[in-house]
Amino acid sequence: MGANKKIKVLQQAIEKKMKSLSKREGFIYKPIDYILTAGGKRLRPIITLLAAESVGGNYRNILDAAVAVELLHTFTLVHDDIIDNADSRRGIETIHKKWCTNTAILAGDMLAGIAYKSLLKTRGDKLPEIAKVFTNAFITVCEGQDLDIEYGKKDLISVGQYYEMINKKTACLISAAAEIGAIAGGGSKQQVTALRNYGTNLGIAFQIKDDLLDVTGEAGKLGKPIGKDILEGKKTILLLKALEIAEPDDLALLKQVAKRQLIGNKKTESVKKIYHRLGVTEFARKEIVRYTLKAKRNISGLKANEATGLLTDLAEKIIHRNS
Repeated sequence: MGANKKIKVLQQAIEKKMKSLSKREGFIYKPIDYILTAGGKRLRPIITLLAAESVGGNYRNILDAAVAVELLHTFTLVHDDIIDNADSRRGIETIHKKWCTNTAILAGDMLAGIAYKSLLKTRGDKLPEIAKVFTNAFITVCEGQDLDIEYGKKDLISVGQYYEMINKKTACLISAAAEIGAIAGGGSKQQVTALRNYGTNLGIAFQIKDDLLDVTGEAGKLGKPIGKDILEGKKTILLLKALEIAEPDDLALLKQVAKRQLIGNKKTESVKKIYHRLGVTEFARKEIVRYTLKAKRNISGLKANEATGLLTDLAEKIIHRNS
């Protein structure tokens, strides 16, 4: 089966399973169905299914666990949008804007509950181990969001603190997706570790790419405004690196960003120009490549098969994605 065809088969299986979970009676299922059918890359559940097959498992046996990972991810998006007061997600209104904050909070809570319900359908004797990884990821993601909020209140954090935050907020769930797939697929301890590390490094590359796209991307492809991180004073790798190396003339404007005092799209464009002039956009690209290569090396020792090849391809696509 060709690579694109295989990914499409997995995506269709994921979508079919997810639709069956949201088509229920009750008002709260309307916003849940709304967000679940809004599209998305389905990167995490695809990684779960491919990880299982890379160690000799069958993706059909762990669809419930893969969907649980995606539902947990969607829960985090719904609550993140409330915290960030975001107007749009994936090109459509966020739930709290279309309905209200209370509905969005409840919808997020329901998604977390449905995620566990899906997870518990996983067959085999590995469920306790899988549930432990899933629950730890749930807690760690919340810790990462908390760090994001706390760091947002500070005028300056270190690059090391940034990496701590994205490890918890973004990388841990991608890591858990790969680890759950490896466990469910019957992988050895070494294979499980390799895939867990693959997910961690891939997740770091993914988040840095997100930071970069806020400066270099296109709003139509991203489904959200460009420069939003700059206006909100988000502690991205670009801002932190720029603050490290900027000369006094540029530093004043960058400090405005860090203190969340920047107003207006014109100044946002000025900040982007500083990033390019200082070379921090190129620094971010190199970091993306570095962590992507680490992810690929993590699984280089796995048995060569279609799924392992697709996991390697997914890592490579992180470098070149534009949405």
